[in-house]
Amino acid sequence: MWPADLEAIYASLKNLNTDHGFLDGQKPFIFQEVIDLGGEAISKHEYTGFGTVIEFQYGLSLGNAFQGGNQLANLANWGPEWNLLDGLDAVAFIDNHDNQRTGGSQILTYKNPKPYKMAIAFMLAHPYGTTRLMSSFAFDNNDQGPPQDGAGNLISPSINDDGTCGNGYVCEHRWRQIFNMVGFRNAVQGTGIENWWSDGNQQIAFGRGNKGFVAFTIGYDLNQHLQTGLPAGSYCDVISGNAENGSCSGKTITVGGDGYADISLGANEDDGVIAIHVNAKL
Repeated sequence: MWPADLEAIYASLKNLNTDHGFLDGQKPFIFQEVIDLGGEAISKHEYTGFGTVIEFQYGLSLGNAFQGGNQLANLANWGPEWNLLDGLDAVAFIDNHDNQRTGGSQILTYKNPKPYKMAIAFMLAHPYGTTRLMSSFAFDNNDQGPPQDGAGNLISPSINDDGTCGNGYVCEHRWRQIFNMVGFRNAVQGTGIENWWSDGNQQIAFGRGNKGFVAFTIGYDLNQHLQTGLPAGSYCDVISGNAENGSCSGKTITVGGDGYADISLGANEDDGVIAIHVNAKL
């Protein structure tokens, strides 16, 4: 639709109803699907003046990086310099219901779980954009519908003991690594990137103020003494486990009084990322 027409429609929207808990004067949050990977007749920049825009280039470029197609070290300037919208204008995502089927090899999905979880962890750890997660049902062909019984009635997901889904549903948002990284993003809200580190190749780490810290590796072991920016103490790595009742079911990382910690992450571990934050301090 022509941008000026959309702008006129959005301008006529009423304020949200305070009877439902919205503050007086609040407007709806608007995000728009504009598929612009470069060269299209319609530009994503035409629609940013009156709402956010779904940034399709985001998942394409990040999916390529976390599959080894671009060095992680190059993510130091992740943002508009990568032909992305300004973060305040963008809805960031790794995959959606369309491109997880037809997006090509650069699009990461649940079918390639290790780099998929790493890309989502980076998305949720980085301050860019308003983030959106995918929650899928499993499929073997692109035209397959959601799980159903023999009569063609849709069936609901079952919930496993570990919180993940069954009955043919993937429920990526329930995976521990993804669920816990939402908690990370909430914990570091309002902070910027600090203490960026890379080995110049496929290992990176960065902090979010004095609230959180993440590290990633692709292809080889990471063993570094790094500045986290966090207060001294023991922290639960929320990728490998959960912090509950003062204990951690995964790795524990100790931060010294100078903010430094020994960070170890093996290339053959289930996940190529570690993440700690102040709400997971033990």
